[in-house]
Amino acid sequence: MSHVVLEPDITSDGTGAGRWMVVIYNNDTNSMDEVIEVLMLATRCEYDEAIIEMWEAHTFGKAAVHFASKSECEDAALIISSVGVKTEVAKEWND
Repeated sequence: MSHVVLEPDITSDGTGAGRWMVVIYNNDTNSMDEVIEVLMLATRCEYDEAIIEMWEAHTFGKAAVHFASKSECEDAALIISSVGVKTEVAKEWND
């Protein structure tokens, strides 16, 4: 039996390439259902994943909710923040 090992793409050339992430922060304003809905809309994730991400932000104060290019993360963060959830777009790995 052979196994295929996929290595993550963690390269960056300093131009914004590589993987970025969207981080959300817990607040006392948005309902849990509202956060779940906006996560599904912004990141195109399934309901179960959105619940886990919402729970992580609620429990630990923040959660990484999407990993992609800088542009895609900025677009997702814009949608999420439109309902009042504080977001941050950052590199997944520090150079």
